[in-house]
Amino acid sequence: MTAWQGVRIAIRALRVNMLRSILTMLGIIIGVGAVIAMVAVGSGAQARVIEQIQSLGSNLIIVRQGSINAAGTRLGHGSRRTVTEDDAVALAREVPAVQVAAPSVRGSEQVLSPTLNWGTVIQGVTPEYLDARDWSLVAGRTISPEDVDGASKVALIGQTALMNLFGDTDPVGRTIRIRGVPFAIVGVLDRKGQTTGGTDQDDVILLPLSTAKKKILGVSKSSPRAVDAIAVKIRAGEDMDEAETQIRTLLRQRHRLKPDQDDDFWLRNLADVLQTQEESSRVMTYLLAAIALVSLMVGGIGIMNIMLVSVTERTREIGLRMAVGARGSDILAQFLVEAVTLSLIGGLIGVGLGIAGSHAISYFAEWRTVIAPDAIVLAFGFAGAVGVFFGFYPARKAARLDPIEALRYE
Repeated sequence: MTAWQGVRIAIRALRVNMLRSILTMLGIIIGVGAVIAMVAVGSGAQARVIEQIQSLGSNLIIVRQGSINAAGTRLGHGSRRTVTEDDAVALAREVPAVQVAAPSVRGSEQVLSPTLNWGTVIQGVTPEYLDARDWSLVAGRTISPEDVDGASKVALIGQTALMNLFGDTDPVGRTIRIRGVPFAIVGVLDRKGQTTGGTDQDDVILLPLSTAKKKILGVSKSSPRAVDAIAVKIRAGEDMDEAETQIRTLLRQRHRLKPDQDDDFWLRNLADVLQTQEESSRVMTYLLAAIALVSLMVGGIGIMNIMLVSVTERTREIGLRMAVGARGSDILAQFLVEAVTLSLIGGLIGVGLGIAGSHAISYFAEWRTVIAPDAIVLAFGFAGAVGVFFGFYPARKAARLDPIEALRYE
């Protein structure tokens, strides 16, 4: 008996009890569909996390102010203003792996346009900031070195702040007021989206660093050159951990810290954050897929149960086939092909159901889903393996029947 003949006989046998065959395939259909849909949801969440991390800037290390530790009391990051504009200059000049180092200060203020007002984040930056954050403009020009040197009253506006202050009106060339100081909008930032923490990166207005410190956010009397953070962009291909070590070493030298002293600054390597988030999302995807695979196992048990019933019902048929010359291997192959055919048909339907379910989740729940070809191949292949595994015992039982006893079976 050829493989094609076996498939034809299997399909004919399954069509005799169509409803029972469909009910038997349900476990496989649900299992395969669930695997594909759950992996799509997990992969979508993983892709979203990666996008959010990368929106902060590629190959980025953030240097922040340190914390005060006195009498056992730690006041948290930013309570010790030790990071300065000069540190940023030194990092860009003395660390070969650093492409740009952009100092910045940050605060929140109420901003007034000619007709509206909005509370938003005010950030003082240098021209290198947009390069460090991989942030482009959709209109106008960027902040220039001359703007920083001359403390010019110019501003770049983010998409969220733009919508709340000007609506659909082109803001370039128009004036806003912050603490009564007029600023001319010279550029519009491209959309960045939210961070993994839910912060809207587009709800921001960027000013020249010198302007923000002198006219809006104020200057620390104890450290006029202090900044809140330095965004350090590492050159492509450089090792992030090695670059972080070089940055830490240089800052400790500049801040004259002894070997036994703790850092008076804080480094955040976004590559580590990305790796951690990816691993967490991957574990969740595997967990969802493992739960869905349980349905396939349940479906396999259903196939075994129905195939055992089928063997009992067709005992006389088996005896007749053996009487006319069919070997045990032919009977084994026949029932094994039936089990695998049942499983694969259910797998095909499950693939379609899984793809449709993934699109439905994306559309109705507004969750991002990514249909992975690997998941489709894995789920369909596993469905076939389930058919072989759970169909083997009933097939072997049929192949071992005694022809004479089988013919006598009522």
